[in-house]
Amino acid sequence: MTAGVTPAAPATVPAKGRQARSPAQQHLSDFLAHLTHERRLAANTAAGYARDIETLIQLADTHALDKLQVHQIRRYVAQLHARGLDGRSIARMLSAWRGFYRYLARDHGFTTNPCVGIRAPKSAKRLPHALSPDETGRLMAAEDDSVLALRDKAMFELLYSSGLRLSELTGLALGDIDSADGTVRVTGKGGKTRVVPVGRHALAAVEEWLVPRGEIARAGETALFVNRNGGRLGPRAVQLRLKQWAVKSGLHAAVHPHMLRHSFASHVLQSSGDLRAVQEMLGHASISTTQVYTQLDFQHLAKVYDAAHPRAKKKS
Repeated sequence: MTAGVTPAAPATVPAKGRQARSPAQQHLSDFLAHLTHERRLAANTAAGYARDIETLIQLADTHALDKLQVHQIRRYVAQLHARGLDGRSIARMLSAWRGFYRYLARDHGFTTNPCVGIRAPKSAKRLPHALSPDETGRLMAAEDDSVLALRDKAMFELLYSSGLRLSELTGLALGDIDSADGTVRVTGKGGKTRVVPVGRHALAAVEEWLVPRGEIARAGETALFVNRNGGRLGPRAVQLRLKQWAVKSGLHAAVHPHMLRHSFASHVLQSSGDLRAVQEMLGHASISTTQVYTQLDFQHLAKVYDAAHPRAKKKS
């Protein structure tokens, strides 16, 4: 789901003089509460659901959700495609709509799910962009011994060393790092916990950061990474700091935290060829999600072949 989108509106009683919310909006509000309190999804994930289901409500217009038919959902998909949405975005929306209807069947007596069996249009497969090992090394080698730079280096080394998601990084507590064992315990999607190895460079960077952290963190703050005011560091701040570091390091790519996760997966797979191990470290529920990195690995090998094989070299 797309991050940074604010859910529709909280489930509150309309103030006097305001128009009462529609049944569809009330169902959406109840569903968001279900996602947050029962399924315990991250705020950004719930916000993505909210946006996608708002799209369905807007497309349905005056049609009641429990009366929608398969042919209407197909028409909505065609409208979205005509607006320029690619197959990946529409597939995500359909997944959100199906989940919404499953909830409505469970808690609100809906008898049909008109989204079942509908496929999104095919779109070109996009591969995640990864930094090369040299580019990653340049990023980590930025010279700065300020307190915030020590924190940033620890964060970025940890993202790359262990393939963490941004939400997993900002959710870390002091006790989640085991320096003696060389591991970090993270809570991923769906509240699932996994233990991932941490490299020596990342461990050293974290140990170096812990000294000034103790001086600026608020009393009782358990977050491993804190801001200049001593509170837990937020995802947006991590994104901005990494972008600044990339510019300082002379990297022209739009470097973002998930790119370090992609780089981790690509580099480990290139070195080991162990797809199952990479899947476990990334916390992917399905190995099919991890298999995209085999394509990245093939592209790397293809470049080496084209540059080195006598029959592949282009004539000058």
